[in-house]
Amino acid sequence: MSLLSTKFGEKKFSDFTEDQLRLFKKLNTPRKIQDFLETLEANFEFRKVNSSPKLVLENKKAHCFEGALLAAAILRFHGHKPLLVDLKTTVEDDYHVIAVFKENGHWGAISKTNHAILRYRDPVYRNIRELVMSFFNEYFFDNGKKTLRSYSRPINLSRFDKFGWMTSEKSLEFIAKSFDNIPHVPILNKKMIYGLRKADPLEIKITKFVQWKKK
Repeated sequence: MSLLSTKFGEKKFSDFTEDQLRLFKKLNTPRKIQDFLETLEANFEFRKVNSSPKLVLENKKAHCFEGALLAAAILRFHGHKPLLVDLKTTVEDDYHVIAVFKENGHWGAISKTNHAILRYRDPVYRNIRELVMSFFNEYFFDNGKKTLRSYSRPINLSRFDKFGWMTSEKSLEFIAKSFDNIPHVPILNKKMIYGLRKADPLEIKITKFVQWKKK
């Protein structure tokens, strides 16, 4: 019997292979999804490549945006809304994207990163702002400057269904760029920014640890 005939199956997943759907069925909690993302090699071409979840599974590598897309697709398979939150920084740092989910009335996040920070968040946060602020002190540039400045409300990826975002063979750069046109909530005012303390040398040293090295 096809996996698409089970309670998990929907027409929107019909372009995935049976093996991929079998994997989706196995990854039935956010924690398991995060564990699987850790097995994927880091994609260092984050400024050039933005692959769909299906291509990520085939290529076995992902950067933060691709990982968030894949996590959102698997969450959707299990009945969650496919929601992403876009974290915006100052110009010298890289933005980050997380897949968010709700359990027992609280928010958590699945996050693909190559570093020891900006990782998974358990569903213990009362709202999206609380969740985002849990990333604030860890989010700093090489010189220790804390760079997180704003965040989007949860973005429901179903708005991109007509483009086949889950299985497209084309780059999904247009989705990433569309986030720039979505209102973001600022988290700091000028006085707060002026008073920020830089990360100390030990914190900076910790960020040098990576899971995957460029080949």
